[in-house]
Amino acid sequence: MELTPGTQAIFVPSDPPREGVFACWGDGDGDTPVELVLPEGRKFRRTTVHARVLPLREAIPSLLNLAEPAGPALAAWSAAVSAALTLIARGRLLPAVSPGGLDSWRVGPLESADENLLRELAAALPPEAHALPLSGLKRIRLHSPESLVRALWDATADVLVRTPAARVAAGGPAFAATEPTLLGAADAEWLAARQPPEAQLLLRVETREGEAPDDFGFAGVLALRSAADPSLVLDAAALWQAPDAVLSRFGEQVEAQLLIGLRRGARAWAPLGRALETASPSEVVFTDEELVELLGTGTEALRGAGVEVLWPKEMFAESLRLRAGATPSPGSEGEAAFRLTDLLAFRWQLALGGETLTEEEVAALAEAKRPLVRVRGQWVRADPDLLARLRRRTNRTLTVAEALAAALTGTVEVDGEELDFSPPEALSGLLGRLKETTAAEVVPSPELQATLRPYQRAGLAWLAKMTELGLGGCLADDMGLGKTIQLIALHLHRRDLAAGPTLVLCPTSLLGNWEREFARFAPKIPVRRFHGGGRHLTELAPDEVVLATYGVLRRDREALAEVRWGLVAADEAQHVKNPLSVTAKELRRIPTAARVALTGTPMENRLTELWSILDWTTPGLLGGLEHFRRGFARPIERDRDPAAIGRLAATVRPFLLRRRKTDPEIAPELPRKTETDRFVPLTTEQTTLYEAVVRENLAAIRESKGVQRRGQVLKLLTELKQICNHPAQYLKQNGPLTGRSGKLAAFEELLDVILDEGESVLVFSQYVRLCRLLATRLAERGLPVELLSGATPARQREDMVRRFQSGDIPVFLLSLKAGGVGLNLTRATHVIHYDRWWNPAVEDQATDRAYRIGQDRPVQVHRLIAEGTLEDRIAAVLETKRGLAESVVGAGEDWITELTDDQLADLVRLGEQP
Repeated sequence: MELTPGTQAIFVPSDPPREGVFACWGDGDGDTPVELVLPEGRKFRRTTVHARVLPLREAIPSLLNLAEPAGPALAAWSAAVSAALTLIARGRLLPAVSPGGLDSWRVGPLESADENLLRELAAALPPEAHALPLSGLKRIRLHSPESLVRALWDATADVLVRTPAARVAAGGPAFAATEPTLLGAADAEWLAARQPPEAQLLLRVETREGEAPDDFGFAGVLALRSAADPSLVLDAAALWQAPDAVLSRFGEQVEAQLLIGLRRGARAWAPLGRALETASPSEVVFTDEELVELLGTGTEALRGAGVEVLWPKEMFAESLRLRAGATPSPGSEGEAAFRLTDLLAFRWQLALGGETLTEEEVAALAEAKRPLVRVRGQWVRADPDLLARLRRRTNRTLTVAEALAAALTGTVEVDGEELDFSPPEALSGLLGRLKETTAAEVVPSPELQATLRPYQRAGLAWLAKMTELGLGGCLADDMGLGKTIQLIALHLHRRDLAAGPTLVLCPTSLLGNWEREFARFAPKIPVRRFHGGGRHLTELAPDEVVLATYGVLRRDREALAEVRWGLVAADEAQHVKNPLSVTAKELRRIPTAARVALTGTPMENRLTELWSILDWTTPGLLGGLEHFRRGFARPIERDRDPAAIGRLAATVRPFLLRRRKTDPEIAPELPRKTETDRFVPLTTEQTTLYEAVVRENLAAIRESKGVQRRGQVLKLLTELKQICNHPAQYLKQNGPLTGRSGKLAAFEELLDVILDEGESVLVFSQYVRLCRLLATRLAERGLPVELLSGATPARQREDMVRRFQSGDIPVFLLSLKAGGVGLNLTRATHVIHYDRWWNPAVEDQATDRAYRIGQDRPVQVHRLIAEGTLEDRIAAVLETKRGLAESVVGAGEDWITELTDDQLADLVRLGEQP
């Protein structure tokens, strides 16, 4: 019979118990009227339900396989049946006589834990599940919840135990036959011998000291505890001389009860049988081996036979735990006291009750000849396997990084086993500083031309702490939270400490960004590019910043390695996420006092990417690559092992600072708009085209006047902007697209980061043809994209907006004129302006498609600017003009056409940045 979530149920006991049934109602009428007493407000009322009757034998499997979700009554009865099966499996069974004189099985004897469980199950029964009135009474009285649960337990035993094997246990057909058997006098005598005694046998373990320090023994003292009064305990030695008044409190034939308890216990654990060899048994002496067995399986076996074993508090209160340690490493806490590759000597340690034993105590244990040893006033079991490991010397060593990781997780792997790890004292101070939730305040240098936000000051303090400790770290803030300015502030801080020059490695497209950011926020700091022809590192200033690309790192690593850098920073560190790449290998060979990785995506696809970054910033922290794969990557990625996840989180948390734009303490005012100019270099093809177009058009402009000149200027600007976008746009080609445009390369890098963060983006260009080229490129990469232009019909336009807003399409390409007004695209948290419009108001209006009422997340605005070109110079002009009235800036590009020939030549010339 199926039990639905709406089913109400109550157990109706019977005689014999196995004929008990469940009455079910609430999900349809049944055929059997059942009188219940149900709550109605604060009162109760009698009512009759028409229930379906479910025999217990059929109800058991149904209750054990309830469909989710189940109602309170069914859930409670299901738990009660499950508990009954557990008791039966533990052998908690007794033959009994039912009130009608019939053979039956019941659950028992119950331990204190079982009694507690009975009360908990009874308390879980809702009123409807125990609304069964006692019959034959005028006043309303209900079965108690405990009596119903206990009746269900006994009935479950009476149903399940009636098998052919029960005949053997019962010594006859009674208690095994399906049909009820009326018991006679002989059966009653047999039952009496199997009922719990009126007193419980206790076995109290004591030690017997000898004259010599190593001369000791163990004995079990016998005692009885009254079932009627558990506080009354009588030692067996006193039992034989006790007066009748004392003995009577334990029931009749107290001596027989002691002997019966001993016989039961001896059947469960043989050494106890030696107590029966004397006429007045009071104790039994154990060998060491017997006591070790009693510590293990013996106690549980005796408990099953109704004999309780009592141990003194000072005996075996704590167990020995093997853990690993290491010899201390010299150095002071205030400095970078440890080199992560330094070796520490491994050593075994033993702990008792959380306290580490001395070398002398460990040596004494290792030489112990007996399995039980007295240590610090306690008896402990000297496990043979543990002692063998102590005697076996090991030449294993730990690096400081391995010891640090073990100290953070609290465990270390030794011979394939996870052991507790006790760090050396010299490492504890460093560990304490790492675990501090907040770093000591660092006041930004007065030469920093910016006011840091609170979270950026916290980031500076964290970076300062990690680099001063010589440990390195990964600043994994979301894009737009200011990783660059935090690194600049760190360089200024370390300059004051005379730490040495800084090397910043980044993609080629970010070289200009870094140079401008240093010029803007730290103008007194010397900055040089180690890039392009004629690059060198001669006469490097102590506080100088060197900017280099990952490509240059691969080619000129030897030159870079000749400098002892105070700090090496890897920007967009996901470029070294492949630990087997040449870039990652060469990066590890650059000597430096401190390493910092900057990335918004420390892990994009696999955990080994995180390993690659942190193994550079903090070498050895996560072990070797294969060790990391075996201990972390596979258990987490394949099995989602919570223990492995916890160990990895505990290890990397101090070395990785991750803040998101959505964190309340980062962006309390919502939304916030952050604008970033990304300066990108031209490719060789773009440079050649750019210079040729400038030469031809400037010559034509000098020879023209009036409207013709203005048209020639606009032609020049248009062609130069197209070249900066992509040569294929200027040459009216459909491809190939990759490798020809610095702006396209930067766009794809930026887009990868955005999409890896699971966010959506608007991409604006004033050229429809350029949007089509981008759509082609993204389609080649298999990315879903929409393109909206002035030719898009109104209905299709609405459909595109709907799909973008629903999250179906993460990238939306829009021509600036068609998509810059009249759209609500608040799904986007990023806006990319692929090319610049000369009027800032037009760009702002386009940005406002995402940054508008209804947007509840921070918005990142990215402007791509071709470095050293017309775009670069106009960007500088627009930055100063943005806050001025439109009359000053002008509309569109007209203000540019009014420039003189020399001014125009200076504007469009290809060369150094403004």
